[in-house]
Amino acid sequence: MDNLKQKARFLRNNLTEQEQKLWNIIRNRQFYGYRFLRQYCIGNYVVDFICRSKKIIIEIDGGQHNFDKNIEYDIRRTEFLQSKGYKVIRFWNNDIDNNINGVYEKLRKVFEIDTHLNPP
Repeated sequence: MDNLKQKARFLRNNLTEQEQKLWNIIRNRQFYGYRFLRQYCIGNYVVDFICRSKKIIIEIDGGQHNFDKNIEYDIRRTEFLQSKGYKVIRFWNNDIDNNINGVYEKLRKVFEIDTHLNPP
C-alpha cells in the first residue's frame, strides 16, 4: 500500500494537461460546492478524481485505454470500484481538450444539479 500512496503522490504532482484542465474547474469546491480529491487510492487502484460525498469517480483516459489489455483492465477496475458503491464517469482526453463545456454539462447531469436552482 505504501507503494500505491507513493504512486498517487507522484501522479498528483504530475497531472496530465487534461487532468489539470479539469482540476482547475472542480478544485476548491468550485463545482457547486462539491469537494473533489485527485489521485486517490481505493483498494489497489489510484483514481483520477473522486467526490466521496456523492461516491462519484471521474477518470480521464488517453489513447492507451484503447488497447485490448487496457480495456480489460479498465473493466475489472470499474467493476471493483462499482462493487464499493462508486459511480465511475469516464472522459477521453479529446473530450477535455475539445468540449470542456460538454464535460461540465455531463458532470452537472451526473450530479443531478438543476442549473435553474443552483447557477454556477
